[in-house]
Amino acid sequence: MIPRVVDASIAIKWLLPEIHSAAALRILEGRNELFAPDLIWAEAGNVLWKRVRSGAVSTDNAQALLRDLRRFPITTLPMGSLVESALEIAVSFGRTVYDSLYLTLALSRQCQLVTADRRLYNSLRRGPLAPTLLWVEDIP
Repeated sequence: MIPRVVDASIAIKWLLPEIHSAAALRILEGRNELFAPDLIWAEAGNVLWKRVRSGAVSTDNAQALLRDLRRFPITTLPMGSLVESALEIAVSFGRTVYDSLYLTLALSRQCQLVTADRRLYNSLRRGPLAPTLLWVEDIP
């Protein structure tokens, strides 16, 4: 099994058809062991809340999608154990603590963070954290 960290940008693409959804689903087909900080549930919930507010999905549908997400094979870890290192990464690389929680988990697991967050990817793809990142379309 190949350990990989996934962020909410990937998880949402499993649930809603949008650009890069097909690529995001490939990670579920491979021999990957998926991890995420438990923040992923709140971030996914927030994305779904925004979709409800915009009228793209109903509240009932958003609730069902959130339940569906919990059935995906993701091992979540408490963010409390990651937050100090995440703050250090956030300050050093100018990223949010939220993004840095995923990066911290990937670094601690010595694996890559798979993301469809273009801003995150572009901001770090040429620096020392580049080997830690895997763009969604580059999933083998």
